[in-house]
Amino acid sequence: MKNKHIAAVVAIIILLILGFSSIFILDETQQAIVTQFGKPVGGPRTEPGLNFKVPIIQKAQFFDKRFLKWDGDPNQIPTQDKVFIHVDTYARWQITDPLQFFIRLRDEQSGQSRLDDILDGETRNAIASHVLLDLVRSTNRTPEVYEEYLEELEVLEDITVGREEIEAMILQKANERTADLGVVILDFRFKRMIYDTEVRERVYDRMISERNRIADQFRSEGEGEARKIEGDKERDLALIQSEAIRESEIIRGRADARATEIYAAAYNRNRTSRDLYAFLRAMESLEKSLDEKTSIILTTENELFQYLKEAK
Repeated sequence: MKNKHIAAVVAIIILLILGFSSIFILDETQQAIVTQFGKPVGGPRTEPGLNFKVPIIQKAQFFDKRFLKWDGDPNQIPTQDKVFIHVDTYARWQITDPLQFFIRLRDEQSGQSRLDDILDGETRNAIASHVLLDLVRSTNRTPEVYEEYLEELEVLEDITVGREEIEAMILQKANERTADLGVVILDFRFKRMIYDTEVRERVYDRMISERNRIADQFRSEGEGEARKIEGDKERDLALIQSEAIRESEIIRGRADARATEIYAAAYNRNRTSRDLYAFLRAMESLEKSLDEKTSIILTTENELFQYLKEAK
């Protein structure tokens, strides 16, 4: 009797084990296929919920249904115009057919490795087929210039393709190569592009040279403006002096004319005034002409002699 109880318990345990091993549950983030002796059986299981399989001999292989990330290794790649750049890329991909994915790649690690080959290869091909300008710019935009001296510097060369279009080309070609792998690449982007050290130094030298050229232009314009200001100053000064001299001559002329009028009026007023005026003029002339060391000889008819004779 005791043996029967033990056998029943063992049978129940076995049934429970078999029962639990015959079911598996998928959540919203998972999808699966069932394999038997390592080979897939039936179609993929993509709906969340309870699923069944044959216990012991069949196994469930789970795959992520969500978007997966791919991060490329930074590589040094030459462009079409022979410029070496370090390129870092990333992408997003998804397992869309778990059965085909299992047949071709088995697991996600193998899928990542396969994407390394495909995306890195397409990236190299695309960069080697385009010039650097197409890789770093996306549009033929007109730059906004805030300073007049930058107008000449900010003239951008036109591009023929552009960065976004190159990314789209890589994405398209990569998806063509992954079509039979049960995956789709959702997005591809250049994460970073930097010059090689030697190229970077040449770029820095060019930037320094360009800024020095701007500085020289500023200095030249400043010197020209200084000379213009100096010339304007000299011209204005000469004009002011000329005007001042003209005004002074006009004033002096008016004063002399007025003095002449006064002298004439005084001379013509009467004889006594005329005689006094003539006497004063003679005395003034005599004072300016003689000093202690001067000797003069006057004729009897000289006007000064007449005044001296009368004074005697």
